[in-house]
Amino acid sequence: MRKYVIMGVQGSGKGTQARLLAADLDLVHINVGDIFRWNVQNHTKIGAQVRRAVDSGHLVDDELVERVVRERLTNHDWNYGFVVDGFPRNARQAEFFLESYDIDGVIYLDLTDDEVVRRVLARRLCSRCGLDYNLIASRPKVPDVCDVCGGALVARPDDNPEALAVRLREYHGKTRPVLEIFQRKEYVAVVDASQPVPAVNAEIRERLRLPPAGVTS
Repeated sequence: MRKYVIMGVQGSGKGTQARLLAADLDLVHINVGDIFRWNVQNHTKIGAQVRRAVDSGHLVDDELVERVVRERLTNHDWNYGFVVDGFPRNARQAEFFLESYDIDGVIYLDLTDDEVVRRVLARRLCSRCGLDYNLIASRPKVPDVCDVCGGALVARPDDNPEALAVRLREYHGKTRPVLEIFQRKEYVAVVDASQPVPAVNAEIRERLRLPPAGVTS
């Protein structure tokens, strides 16, 4: 069983790398952001709390994040392990997580603020089916139109310079200190996230001593 945490600032490619690892190693990808987005789209009480935080550019309340992660992990559908993406975000959440689970490794995707801004402001979301696009790396065939369902592509409400500046300040102030906690207790693989996706994935696997993509260990 393998249990990993993947960390990095917004736009660093956490979701992409987590999905690649999960698919190849038969892990469950637990994406906190996806859980929150489902709640927002389905107008739940949790969704209302998340929307208020996101629209103001702030991180979601610690207690709510911990509750959502705890409930998701109690499903125990991760027979071969999991890769958690989007948690923990601060020291309190890191301590909670380490007390509850044995982690095999932490992946930190390192990216400069300038590159974060460039990537995040290029993101688009299909307003109909929710498919993600990026005008830098994954442009639609027809500008502003989803390739799959024909829905209009829009920027997320929180993908604007003002909200992004707030998130970066909170990230550097709260999330990065989590690395210090993990580095004292766990193995942390620091990977250059400015590389192309395959190169980032290959470096992750090398640092964690995993077999190359497609090779069964």
